[in-house]
Amino acid sequence: MPQFRLSEAARLLGVSDDTVRRWVRAGQLTAFGDSAGRKVVDGAELAAFAKAQAEQPEDPSSVGRSARNRFVGLVTEVITDKVMAQVELQCGPHRVVSLMSAEAVRELGLRPGVLAVAVVKATTVVVETPEGSR
Repeated sequence: MPQFRLSEAARLLGVSDDTVRRWVRAGQLTAFGDSAGRKVVDGAELAAFAKAQAEQPEDPSSVGRSARNRFVGLVTEVITDKVMAQVELQCGPHRVVSLMSAEAVRELGLRPGVLAVAVVKATTVVVETPEGSR
């Protein structure tokens, strides 16, 4: 069973160590001592907690789509040349970069500070684990 020290759990959840300790004291997460006496959280419990804590902003587009990977965020950077553009969005803790035509950037009015939705439909998703985590 994978276990994570409280500091590791904090890093994975994007919060401070103190926040994780407060969640443990409040009974929202269960911590126990490992063989070295350090406080740890069970990996499966941490995953379920992370999923429950994830808040996705409401999608401002009222369009139905088959793609399930939709990330609402703010445009942070737009780099264009005559034909192509690179658009960067900050979607919560995730940075999403899209390459598109400069014409599409103009038509969508993309510039820093604009609310946008990154829709990702991929045929291949690579999943990696740190060495020795089996």
